[in-house]
Amino acid sequence: MSSRRTLIAAAALCAAAATTGLPAAPATAWPGPSVTVAADGSGDFTSVQAAVDAVPPGNPGPFTIKLRPGVYRGQVIIPADKPHIVLRGQGADPSQVVITDNRANGTPKPEGGTWGTSGSASVTISGDDFSARNLTFANDFDEAAHPEITSKQAVAVLTRADRLVFDNVRFLGNQDTLYVNSPDATTVSRVYFRKCYVEGDVDFIFGRATAVFDRCEIRSLNRGSATNNGYVTAASTSIANPFGFLIVGSKLTSDAPAGTVFLGRPWHPSNDPNAIAQTVIRDSTIGAHIGAAPWTDFGTWSWRDARYGEFHNRGPGATVTADRPQLTTDQAAGATIDAYLTGWHPQR
Repeated sequence: MSSRRTLIAAAALCAAAATTGLPAAPATAWPGPSVTVAADGSGDFTSVQAAVDAVPPGNPGPFTIKLRPGVYRGQVIIPADKPHIVLRGQGADPSQVVITDNRANGTPKPEGGTWGTSGSASVTISGDDFSARNLTFANDFDEAAHPEITSKQAVAVLTRADRLVFDNVRFLGNQDTLYVNSPDATTVSRVYFRKCYVEGDVDFIFGRATAVFDRCEIRSLNRGSATNNGYVTAASTSIANPFGFLIVGSKLTSDAPAGTVFLGRPWHPSNDPNAIAQTVIRDSTIGAHIGAAPWTDFGTWSWRDARYGEFHNRGPGATVTADRPQLTTDQAAGATIDAYLTGWHPQR
């Protein structure tokens, strides 16, 4: 059966399953239906968005989009009615498949106005149970080439869904690289990052989702400052949610000068007083770029009112000081991957 006919058959199976309540039968050797994207035209589609558009709304099980090596430029939007999408890079390593775009918050829109931070995202994921493996998400907006744009937030990935898995994935950008969010302030959305690489400079991991970074490298870029080379996190966790960001068994790296990068600052979107940042970094190696007072205020919002903690970190940037809240052993027992993911157990 040709790839196109396979796709049609897969869509029919998904539609039948949606109406009968039965799981879709696999159309290929992959778990569930699959299609291939290839920039050179050798697959079913040449763009990632075209493949996403072909996934039937409400599909009940994994629908795999296989991405052959190449650079795929253009925004990708995965809507809420398309859960269970799997993006799987087919290269030897994550660098061989790149999904990217280059717009920033202040980039003008064709119809007028600007894109805003959320609108700048190269990839927006609103469908639950999404996963991505062995590929790169990037926003390659060139700050230096656009001095006329003052709002330079440029998101590589924006998540707005629950039970998302990123496995061996790279996230590349500068300011606001990775925006982990939820549909609204009262909804908890969980995201699991396994052996990923995230880079940026200002607030490059931010949002109100519950996000676990397990055995990841989190790299702060050098902005060339002798005093302030940015902030790793800017959580905006709802006060009703005890679990914001957990960084565990990971490496925080940089070639920025010693003591010039902050672990985080508390983001209060629209000055929301109920957005109380929650971030724990534990059992991780922290480079010398992190200083002795690694948490800092965000405007008028004091970091001391946020929920920050560390536990059993090591490395030249992990020196325990009075400005670094440390978890007790009992508190650390409740700050685990399982606790943050609350009943959801993605493969580790």
